[in-house]
Amino acid sequence: MFWVFMITLSLSFNIIPSAQAESLNAIPEDMAYIPFGVVIIGLDKNPDTIPSFKAETPSLYQRRMSMPWSKSAFQDEGPAHWVLLSSYLIDKYEVSNRKFGQFMKATGHAAPAYWDDPRLNGAMQPVVGVNWNDAKAFCEWEGKRLPTEAEWEHAARGPEGLRYPWGNTFNAKHVNNGKRNKSTMPIDSLPEAVSPYGLHHMAGNVFEWVHDWYDPNYYSQRPLPPNPTGPPKAVWLGGTGTYVDRLTVGEKKVVRGGSWIAADHTVTTTHRFWNHPMNNSYGVGLGFRCAKTASQEIEDAIRTYAIEAMKEVGLERYKEAETYIDQALKIDPRNENLLRLKKIVEKGKREP
Repeated sequence: MFWVFMITLSLSFNIIPSAQAESLNAIPEDMAYIPFGVVIIGLDKNPDTIPSFKAETPSLYQRRMSMPWSKSAFQDEGPAHWVLLSSYLIDKYEVSNRKFGQFMKATGHAAPAYWDDPRLNGAMQPVVGVNWNDAKAFCEWEGKRLPTEAEWEHAARGPEGLRYPWGNTFNAKHVNNGKRNKSTMPIDSLPEAVSPYGLHHMAGNVFEWVHDWYDPNYYSQRPLPPNPTGPPKAVWLGGTGTYVDRLTVGEKKVVRGGSWIAADHTVTTTHRFWNHPMNNSYGVGLGFRCAKTASQEIEDAIRTYAIEAMKEVGLERYKEAETYIDQALKIDPRNENLLRLKKIVEKGKREP
């Protein structure tokens, strides 16, 4: 059985080639590595929450005011579905004012909204008041890109598909939302509430732009391709939900994660919201983080360490095997196959 397991482990490291080149030693400390795999995205519908007009035919005003400001209208979080994601890297932290200031100085890019607001412009607070194009430009300047909606959600939910980054139960102490604080919090705060991959503030603090155009029915258009990037073109629908914008229509990009002023239902890992790509203000809480496709060098390193570890296990040299496993786990600390092999090694070390 042990050798069957090792063969299975070896086969499981066949990785889809990545699009970008990057050396193993260049993995930034402030980015998390997310491994290749099939992941769960979305949440199945709850028919009891779908609103309806029972007494009379809705007026134009009622129809307008009942446009999809949240999941209760379109149920756009469902159905739950599986997607295949190649491995990628994603920022552990939202982009800070300090980093965005460096970008502005280097490129001459204009300052975002609220740049001079003393509540929001601390060096380690997340930058706010950025539109989608600002976020895209910054990520490209760093040699990265905006995460896709699927990448963002999986990084927030982890392998077990959690409802919140920290678990399946809401905890107000783990999230900056609902105006419980006077402003945004530092990007590295609330370490007890990080996602399974070690990402901070995947719930609350600021809404985060992602790559995809928004379509409330996108999840029903299955099967989705590997590494989905959202609809090929925008869907025209209602505004952001503000009084002025609520009656407007336009093309929308997805924003995720809720913000420091947003309601509790917006901070789940599956909640989908949207904004026009040129809009830089949604409740003084529009920010972002960046991502990039993992390199083949990273995948090759993990596989090499795993194979060397298995060789040492076969020779019953468990201490040497553990060294190789630990090297692989530094890159991919939540790899289930590596963790299983580590348990075998630890058992072997204990036995005479």
